[in-house]
Amino acid sequence: MVAFRSADTSGRTTGLLLRCVLYSLLALGLIIVDKRYDHLGRIRRLLSIVAYPVQIAVASPFEGWDWFRESVSSRGALRADKAKLEAELRVAQFRLQRYEALEAESQRLRGLRNNTAGITDRFLIGDVMDLDLDAFRERVLVDKGAQDGVFVGQAVLDSGGVFGQVARVGQLTAEVILVSDATHAIPVQINRNGLRTIAVGTGDMGRLKLPYLPTSADVISGDLLVTSGLGGGFPPGYPVGTVAEVKRDSAQSLADVDVKPAAALDRSRELMFVWLKTQASSPAPATSAAPAQPQSQSQSTAAMPAKTPPPAKNPPPAKTAPPAGANDE
Repeated sequence: MVAFRSADTSGRTTGLLLRCVLYSLLALGLIIVDKRYDHLGRIRRLLSIVAYPVQIAVASPFEGWDWFRESVSSRGALRADKAKLEAELRVAQFRLQRYEALEAESQRLRGLRNNTAGITDRFLIGDVMDLDLDAFRERVLVDKGAQDGVFVGQAVLDSGGVFGQVARVGQLTAEVILVSDATHAIPVQINRNGLRTIAVGTGDMGRLKLPYLPTSADVISGDLLVTSGLGGGFPPGYPVGTVAEVKRDSAQSLADVDVKPAAALDRSRELMFVWLKTQASSPAPATSAAPAQPQSQSQSTAAMPAKTPPPAKNPPPAKTAPPAGANDE
């Protein structure tokens, strides 16, 4: 027992073992009472209320540091995401512009094909390579030539109407004169009443003229001009332009008629070379008639031998008949 005793300054002896046992029994009793009857729950709740400000004060610096670090990192991540999304948006816009251009080109080509349905048997689409536009000369260079079957005087169309006519042909390229060229003329007729006349170029891509109509001619603003088909150069019924203005002067014998071209002369990039049905079908009868003649001759020659054998066989029986009669005698 000497090892578990200590002496204080007053000389009294305290039993350390006795204190340990008493405190252990007290703690065990409190645990049992708290477990079974929960008498200390209210005290614990009160103590938690008192200790809550202390917990907040202790945890606040750490939570503040974590929030600051997360906010800084989140802001940097947002900046990086924003830059990435902006780059993707620019690429998407560039692609969208290209898709819109392709869609517009597809619509133009579809318009070219639909407008020539029933008029031509063959067509060829070419791209404009170069422009030669001035006050006295309005021509374009197209990437189709003699090796593609293009010929001088061939009609050239776009998705809106008559564009021009082939003026010169090379092996790989062709020069097309616009309908607005001052030296070009095209036979037309007014779609409303069938009145025929000639439309000539003025050197201005936005204006044609009808210089040969008298002042008494039945023509009004808004009339549609179409190709008459005379001369065989252009397909009939194809739009040439719309009458924009009609000026009549009693002192003049001819009316001053301005026409707005139907073709987009200053914007078209794809042009169509067309072969009319008469041009495509003209060599066909010659080739079909040639084999027809040998067939008819072969049939006629085959028919002739069929008729000649009977006369050849009839004479021998006539000659053998008399000898038979002689034997009977």
